[in-house]
Amino acid sequence: MAKKYSSPSSTPKRGELLKEQSSSMPLTRSNFILMAAAGAAIVIGFLLMLGSSTTVDNFDESIFSVRRTVVGPTIAFLGFIFMGFAIMYSPRKKSSEK
Repeated sequence: MAKKYSSPSSTPKRGELLKEQSSSMPLTRSNFILMAAAGAAIVIGFLLMLGSSTTVDNFDESIFSVRRTVVGPTIAFLGFIFMGFAIMYSPRKKSSEK
């Protein structure tokens, strides 16, 4: 929400108003990009856990494969951890003074 100014002499310039509005946004573009990458990792992890199932007539030994019991859950778990990081990530402001 923009500040309300009392006198016309203190009205902000267009760039100042836009700068103030963009700084009030809780999530930036980089947050959404990181969240998309984390979501993709979660989906990939769940896809790696997919496979055929064991039935009464046929026992499928692939339900105990490393891909389905270790790799898939690990990638999905890391995706969830990375999602938390992506939401909390705050990019550093570049200083104009050098």
